[in-house]
Amino acid sequence: MRIMLCLILPSLLLSVTAAHAQAIDAQALYDGYCSVCHGDNGDGDSHAKLGLVPPPRDFTSPASAVELTRPRIIHAIRDGLPGTAMTGWKTRLNEAQIEALADLIRTRFMLPSATQTATEGGQIYAAYCSVCHGDNGKGAKWASAGLSPKPADFTNPQFQSSMTRDHLIQSVSYGRPETAMTGWEKRLSDEQIETVVDYVIDAFMQGFADQAERGKKVASAKSTHEHSDGHAHTHADPDTELSVYMSRPLADGLQGNAARGKELYFYNCATCHGEEGDGRGPRAYFINPKPRNFLHTASRASLNRPTLQRIISKGKLRTEMPAWDKVFNAQQIADVGEYVFTAFIQP
Repeated sequence: MRIMLCLILPSLLLSVTAAHAQAIDAQALYDGYCSVCHGDNGDGDSHAKLGLVPPPRDFTSPASAVELTRPRIIHAIRDGLPGTAMTGWKTRLNEAQIEALADLIRTRFMLPSATQTATEGGQIYAAYCSVCHGDNGKGAKWASAGLSPKPADFTNPQFQSSMTRDHLIQSVSYGRPETAMTGWEKRLSDEQIETVVDYVIDAFMQGFADQAERGKKVASAKSTHEHSDGHAHTHADPDTELSVYMSRPLADGLQGNAARGKELYFYNCATCHGEEGDGRGPRAYFINPKPRNFLHTASRASLNRPTLQRIISKGKLRTEMPAWDKVFNAQQIADVGEYVFTAFIQP
């Protein structure tokens, strides 16, 4: 008799557990606990999103498909997420209910992809870029509302017409002065940066004009320069490439004089760009976009002598930077450029 009871009781317990699991209505749990923030369709489109920073997670986004594994969702439901409105539900829901909710979210809302199958560029974008630029490349809502200037909208035709692939790579590598865009050269390899740039172009910039650059493959993306001996030499070292670029001389055979340029700079340029070249001159507070910060890593990786010469001469559209070729002669422009280059860009 005892043997029979020992055999029957485990079977009954298993049956009760199975019945209990089947009785969990995950949809009702979602409607009762989650939809108020994450929306009926799991896309974060709810009344609550207007008052929450950061906004509720959009489970339907590509970033969620890449980032949200089953254990991560279970952990978030059970313990909450610090720094967000997501509270932990472990005191209200049991483990079986939490797991049922996680499975509902993954099967009903999330795209049929996972980290293992997502492209490398998509993974990098989801991990580093989507928080500001949004899952659709148009700029995350919270970032567009809270950052000035707003994150770039990759889908904007005007933005696309002003870009090249190299320009995008430089922006990701070194950041953008006077914006929230930081440089990622310390966190991402050169190949990873080129990979995520190609992903952005393919995913969001269908009207991108630079088709030749777009077709480059990350694995073979190396700069080729024509030397005086007539042979093409390929360089894989990005530091060498940057050094060659930054050492280019002024156009038209001009030689700048930094001492003369310093006097011109302090009299004409420091009111905007600052005496230290940090873009914090006394007029800078009334200017938008802000004057160039010559000390920023992006400036130090892009403003060589001929580039400074061109910008000083012709100015910069949609900024307060005027064309100084109406005031200075070519030698004076070369002098100012030489002072900026030697004092701030490569001190």
